[in-house]
Amino acid sequence: MADEKDREEIIVAEFHKKIKEAFEVFDHESNNTVDVREIGTIIRSLGCCPTEGELHDLIAEVEEEEPTGYIRFEKFLPVMTEILLERRYRPIPEDVLLRAFEVLDSAKRGFLTKDELIKYMTEEGEPFSQEEMEEMLSAAIDPESNSIHYKDYITMMVIDEN
Repeated sequence: MADEKDREEIIVAEFHKKIKEAFEVFDHESNNTVDVREIGTIIRSLGCCPTEGELHDLIAEVEEEEPTGYIRFEKFLPVMTEILLERRYRPIPEDVLLRAFEVLDSAKRGFLTKDELIKYMTEEGEPFSQEEMEEMLSAAIDPESNSIHYKDYITMMVIDEN
């Protein structure tokens, strides 16, 4: 029993260290606060991939009663620790991403055109913003063919959990 408790304490301590390091990158004033707009980047740097809706809920949970535009470390730490312990917002596995692209690629060509990708990402499900779309296109589109070879893109984007 004691070993299990010790192991959990070590895991929590490691999470606290990772969270603090990630938070400090954006704590430009060194006053244990970050701009609320950086919270998504911090959370993603810790290997979590919440949707925009989930991110909005998370921010509401760690924000002050009267929002200041900043998030304090002492409010962020326990919430983020719980998320990591519960393994919430895990990235989508490679095989699931591949199946999703294959559904969109009904002709089974192994690629989607830039126009097809823009249509799917801005008109279906949780639509990408203009900025998100530009960021994805810059990483995903092969400039010679003006298409995305999705198997290569998935390999490049998947987070290695080891």
